[in-house]
Amino acid sequence: MIKAVVTGHSRGLGAAVAAELMARGIPVLGLARGHAEVAEGMEQAAVDFGNAAALGAWLQGHTLGSFLAGADTVLLVNNAGVVAPVGPLAEQEPAAALRAAIINVGAPLALSAAFVQAAPQAERRILHISSGAGRSAYPGWSVYCATKAALDQHARAVALDGDPRVRCVSMAPGVIDTDMQAEIRATPDTRFPLKQRFVDMKEGGVLVSPAECAAKLVDCLLSKRFGQEPVDDLRNGA
Repeated sequence: MIKAVVTGHSRGLGAAVAAELMARGIPVLGLARGHAEVAEGMEQAAVDFGNAAALGAWLQGHTLGSFLAGADTVLLVNNAGVVAPVGPLAEQEPAAALRAAIINVGAPLALSAAFVQAAPQAERRILHISSGAGRSAYPGWSVYCATKAALDQHARAVALDGDPRVRCVSMAPGVIDTDMQAEIRATPDTRFPLKQRFVDMKEGGVLVSPAECAAKLVDCLLSKRFGQEPVDDLRNGA
């Protein structure tokens, strides 16, 4: 039996991934600040990934272990993330930078450890939703680039641990038509000089739908080759 945990499942790519998993008969535990519409095969828990103390307390509870119990294979999709703060250092709100580091890095790393420990007898697969921004630096995105690069390094180090029953991949999914993309397009040019590039992609109709991306991500997550490349890009046919 396969069970999956998806963070940020209430909207965007996370909602699409959760829907795709459930469509394939895989029960999902969705973790987010807000709840999604109730669906058959889904359990939900309200978790604020920007609150380190609250997240730590939740991870010490029994919800994760109780949900994963009885599964032969368990999946974790670390999808929740934020792009803010955007802008040069002189214009970044320090509190926003700290919050981004907790949501984008601290939360997925802590959840990954708790996830692996909660299902010691199962095959455990972890998928970090990374970004090309973790592999190429962009002006105005120093926090976002750094946090996504951290997920890439985490996956590489987990692979070096050598546990054959734990597979971790940090995957860049491509440019998806989500609320985050709308937020990027609404950013002033002075804060993000590459904004026009993202506007052009939207106007050119080249953004991938969350559902299309989710189907490919789940294919990858369930494939036999998952974990062979700890850092990968969905656009390369991963």
